[in-house]
Amino acid sequence: MHHHGYLWTGPKQRFDQEGLRRHPHPEPPPVGSKPELIQRYRDVVTDFPVCDLPPLETAHWLMKPRTLLQGTWEEPKRAAEWLDERLAEYAPRFASESDREATRLAALINSAAEHLGWGGDLSIGFYLEQPAFLTLTLVTCSPNRTSPDLQCPAC
Repeated sequence: MHHHGYLWTGPKQRFDQEGLRRHPHPEPPPVGSKPELIQRYRDVVTDFPVCDLPPLETAHWLMKPRTLLQGTWEEPKRAAEWLDERLAEYAPRFASESDREATRLAALINSAAEHLGWGGDLSIGFYLEQPAFLTLTLVTCSPNRTSPDLQCPAC
């Protein structure tokens, strides 16, 4: 078991484009469906795997391009250290003063290491100054608990 880290930051308006963040249904629309539905399905099938937006389901990061990987760690503690470094880097830009509190961030890091230790995934988000958003994600791999059939992007 190991852990992959992902980071995304960008305009909150782009983050809210759920259609680009939603994994396509495994079955295409039935024959005779409206042309716009068929085209939307084709667009999602094409765009989802290459789009840098965070997927709605955390495990689906494993389906994204390998180039989006920020790091891979065998130990949950090392993955949590990466998270700690990213939080320290971005905390001065957090829109909410309470999100910047050191004790709150330390508790988040401690719970992240524990959560990863039993094979869980972690996805957190913060509003940044201006209308921007940050997501930090750690996905447990080989296998992932919620989606054990997903392939490891690092293999």
